[in-house]
Formats: sequence, C-alpha cells, structure tokens
Amino acid sequence: MEEPNSKPVLIREVWAKNLESEFSLIRQLIPQYPFVSMDTEFPGVIFKQQILTKSYHHQNLHPLDEYNLLKANVDSLNLIQVGLTLSDVAGNLPHLGTNNSFIWQFNFRDFDVARDKHATDSIALLRKQGIDFERNVVDGVDSVHFAAMMFSSGLLYNKAVTWVTFHSAHDFGYMVKILTHRTLPTRLDEFLWVVKRLFGNKVYDIKHMIRYCDSLYGGLDRVAQTLKVYRVVGKSHQAGSDSLLTCHVFQKIRDTYFVKGGHKKCSSVLFGLELEAFHSRVVNRGGKNRLCPQINFSYNVFIPQIITFGKALS
Repeated sequence: MEEPNSKPVLIREVWAKNLESEFSLIRQLIPQYPFVSMDTEFPGVIFKQQILTKSYHHQNLHPLDEYNLLKANVDSLNLIQVGLTLSDVAGNLPHLGTNNSFIWQFNFRDFDVARDKHATDSIALLRKQGIDFERNVVDGVDSVHFAAMMFSSGLLYNKAVTWVTFHSAHDFGYMVKILTHRTLPTRLDEFLWVVKRLFGNKVYDIKHMIRYCDSLYGGLDRVAQTLKVYRVVGKSHQAGSDSLLTCHVFQKIRDTYFVKGGHKKCSSVLFGLELEAFHSRVVNRGGKNRLCPQINFSYNVFIPQIITFGKALS
C-alpha cells in the first residue's frame, strides 16, 4: 500500500527547543487532518502476570487483572517517545507546502536509563533501533510542558478528531499519566472514563478491530505484512515510524473489511480492557454479521475530579 499522496515522508523530531513551534503547527493542521494515529515507546514492563499453567495465555486475563498490571507498570515507569501521524480521511499526510509529507516524533527527557526502572531487554532493543537515551535526557521534552501543549493544541476535547492506535492500553495509560500528572486511576472504569473524556468517542484500537477480520492476527508488523502494507520511513519500535504504519494499516483494514462506516461499531474499545459492563453490543462469534462491543459511559460511576492546567475533568 502506497501513501496516498506518494510524497516522501520525513519525521519531524521534537525536542524541548522546538516543542511549542511544532505544536503551533499541529494546531493549524488538525482541521484538515483530523485523524491522529499514535504510538508510544516506554521502558518495557517490569511487572508481569505469573503463569500458573502451561495452557494459560496472557490474552485470557480478565480486563480488571490486565488493568492492574498496566497500572503497576505505567505508575512505575516513564515515557520515552510519542509518535503522532496526522492524516485526512483518505490517508493523506500534511505536506506543509513542500514536496514531502510529515509526521511527528516527540522525545522525552523524563526517562533516565542510568537512574530509572526499566526492562533491560526492552532498552537494548530500543537502543538498537536508534533511540539515543543520553540525548533524550539532555535535549528531550519535559512531560509537564508536553501536557500543557496538548491541552492547548486542539487534539483533546475535540469531537472532530479520530484517534487510531494498535494495542493501545499502554499508549493511553502513559498519555493519561502525563496529561493528569498523576498515577493512573485505581479502577478500570475510571480510567476508561478519563480516556473517553480526553480523547472522545472516536478511538480505534486496531488490535481489537482485527478480531473481526479473517486471517489477521499478531502484532503491528505481522498485520501489516499480511495486508501488504509496508513501512515507508524509520524503523520498528520508533514511535514516529510505528504511528505512520498504524495509520496505513487502519486505512487498509477500514477499506477492506469494513464498508459503509462499519468500522464505527469498533470505536471506544481498548484491546484487553473490554469490561462487560461497558459493552452495548453482543458479539456473535459464529455469525457473519458480527458487531463489535462498544464502551458505554452513560452509567453512574464515581470519578474523582482531576484538575490539570486549569481544566477540570468533571
């Protein structure tokens, strides 16, 4: 699958010195490019579920257990990168009046490999893929400043924006952590409410969507390979490159497996965190016309008031 406008894609590296100017640019582009594909890179996982039997699979964890693991890891670790790809409904990327197209990669200073907790194998992989941890500490973006820019960017609280992710629990976990500047909510339903409040109803997790697509399974690279969607810039496990691949995979899945807006039935479900209490549709796994479960936020739950940069989430 070729990028629709076929222009070479360049990654706009974002550091502390150009954070505000890049967000100013993004703010201007959102009305024309309201699809935002996101990926994050973080220092692996340090808390894991104990496997009790050989037949037990991690994906069979109850959503509440899955969230407890997510919270334990996100609360203890710091974000390394965020990748954002802006596109229009046809998948065209911003060209900024040039012969190139552009995506964004934010590099954070919050994680110090010499000081902070991490999974050694994950750090080795990220370093191999080109992440310069030492430069991040010196030149990287402070997450508090990033959060302030996010709130003024038009990316949040915007019903016109569609968010696209792949296996997004950690992506939204780290985003909620830095946007609220605190640890994740204790309860899964509270976390899902905050995600919905910040990012809206048009959130798509491709890992959830492929449950309803024949022959698609596995991670982002495997799904892309099956669909014959190719990485056009950067390397895997670089947030900018992965966000672009996520964008292209979503476009291909939407246009191949979901017709007449059928993908909308899969919105607002984060893979692995699908609470039955939130489901408003029944999945008939044996039938041809299967409907995706959809989160319903209309019921009453206690949500603590979260005030961040003068905004109340209440």
